[in-house]
Amino acid sequence: MRKATFDPGLTTQYSGPLRRAINPDGSFNVVRRGTSWRDTHPYLHLVSIPWPQYLLTVLAAYIVVNALFAVVYYSLGPDAIQANFEFHTPLDRFLAGFYFSSHTLTTVGFGSLSPKSAAANLVAALEALVGLLAFAVATGVFFGRVSRPSARIGFSDRALIAPYQDGWSLQFRVVNRRANSLLEPEVTILMMTVDDVEGGAKRKYEGMKLEREKVYFFPLTWTVVHPIDPDSPLYGKTAQDLEQSQAEFLILVRAFDETFGQTVHQRYSYRYDEVVWNARFTPAFGINEAGDMVLSVDRVGAHARLAED
Repeated sequence: MRKATFDPGLTTQYSGPLRRAINPDGSFNVVRRGTSWRDTHPYLHLVSIPWPQYLLTVLAAYIVVNALFAVVYYSLGPDAIQANFEFHTPLDRFLAGFYFSSHTLTTVGFGSLSPKSAAANLVAALEALVGLLAFAVATGVFFGRVSRPSARIGFSDRALIAPYQDGWSLQFRVVNRRANSLLEPEVTILMMTVDDVEGGAKRKYEGMKLEREKVYFFPLTWTVVHPIDPDSPLYGKTAQDLEQSQAEFLILVRAFDETFGQTVHQRYSYRYDEVVWNARFTPAFGINEAGDMVLSVDRVGAHARLAED
């Protein structure tokens, strides 16, 4: 019976050069096609998008809904809305409908605008219901965003091939960019390469043993070290070998978030051209005169090249 090849979920099939498997922001480099509107979950989308995009979406939805109701009030005629000022132009009528819609939608009701006809009262009653439901949903999405635990772990912008004991190692450095406490962080690394298998190209994944897969506390930087020994997939490899095999190091970090009481995850990767050979990380923290540890988060990737022998 043929032994199955290891596939972490990124496929072993090779159909061409891959820019990278995991993007720098931790997302997978996958373009989804063939989906329909039923495959899109609005709540999942609104919870996942960046904050600026979420706020612009809410603002755009607010303007569009008020504009639509303003069109309805405008179509009911000049006597649909009673105001303490006169409508001199069609634009005045539309703006009055827009402002009255915003008052009704938010249940503010300043009193300067009010429905006058039966049809306008009916539309206003319907809009008040829409406003209550819409703001309830928006509040739920907002709470879901602010209460969702998420890690913000900073990675060095380059991985290093650095001296380690009597040999060499692959190293990269991580830091918790937030002030909360992460406990027992654990790192898993896979090396993805493209190899010739049975006359064709296939992706291959190999686990990489670490000097230390887990630490108990994470208040400072952590230099993750993979010793390059005879059991390492990097043993005997050169920079040209990694480039030829399109090597990429896939990283998964798991840690327990003490604030939220939940486990958080973060992904990252280094391509072969993001590995610096014969270099060493420089310190990112020290002790001040008062005896306190001082961590420079922006120096997580600080390194220096070593002199050539």
